[in-house]
Amino acid sequence: MQGTSIIAQVFYFVIYLVLQVVLMQNVVLFDVAFCFLYIGFLLLLPFESGPVRLMFMGLAIGLCVDIFYNSFGIHAAASVFIMYLRPHIVSVLAPRGGYETGMTPKLKVMGLEWFSVYALILIFLHHLVLFFVEAGGFEMFGFTLLKVAASTVFTFVVILIIQYLFYSSKRSL
Repeated sequence: MQGTSIIAQVFYFVIYLVLQVVLMQNVVLFDVAFCFLYIGFLLLLPFESGPVRLMFMGLAIGLCVDIFYNSFGIHAAASVFIMYLRPHIVSVLAPRGGYETGMTPKLKVMGLEWFSVYALILIFLHHLVLFFVEAGGFEMFGFTLLKVAASTVFTFVVILIIQYLFYSSKRSL
């Protein structure tokens, strides 16, 4: 990985973390929909990132969010989980010609349909682990599933808006 790419990754890590902690921590819709914007950083990591690097990045940003949310590792666990599954999901969604070197899974690069399937799967899985671990079991299964679904939609819409507003198709992450 090139030096400028590492600097860009650190920059995006800090931006997504600050946005999550400063802006999104107190944004809740109808007491069920939470926005975990920091997942956007994980979704946009380059395709060439190895599984160990992906899981380390998931652990790093998840632990940072856990520190600010005082949530005892649940964000880290959910983030590492989706980073473990990401290479498998990316391979299942791979186009016929595969991915070009240096590509990132951005909306304007991969298209709305591909990005939507990719992002919704990972966001849903993240929220599923996060909210069920937070609930500590399945006693409130219906309400927890409602939180998962509503938060998945909310997070996805915010990530889409950010993709349309701030990422061009020519820049690589």
